Amino acid sequence: MRLLYILLGFLFLALGIIGIFLPLLPTVPFLLVTLYFFAKGSPRLHAWFMQTNIYKKHLKTFKEQGAMSKKTKFWILLFATIMLIAGAIFTPPIWAKVLIITVLIVKYWFFFFKIKTLPTPSV
Repeated sequence: MRLLYILLGFLFLALGIIGIFLPLLPTVPFLLVTLYFFAKGSPRLHAWFMQTNIYKKHLKTFKEQGAMSKKTKFWILLFATIMLIAGAIFTPPIWAKVLIITVLIVKYWFFFFKIKTLPTPSV
């Protein structure tokens, strides 16, 4: 099972790194999943990942403060909304459409009311 966690950690790390360069692919969710899988699979990989610049730039603030920047929230919600709406459009059963829309509503509620927004730095 540990090997599976480690492999999934590297898969999501790769997706997160790709997301740094592709604006439509979110970085933070993939890196959060990477952190989870590395923590489950290998304390050494988990410790290594927490020392990387990728972690420090994209996740450290969220892990320590439970907060994200407006820009990060925007990109995560945009990508998730596009994917979920596409799923709702192409899913025939009405109960599945309702379920997808419910997930989308819960996601927005969570992002607006449970995840703090970092203050914008004043110039």
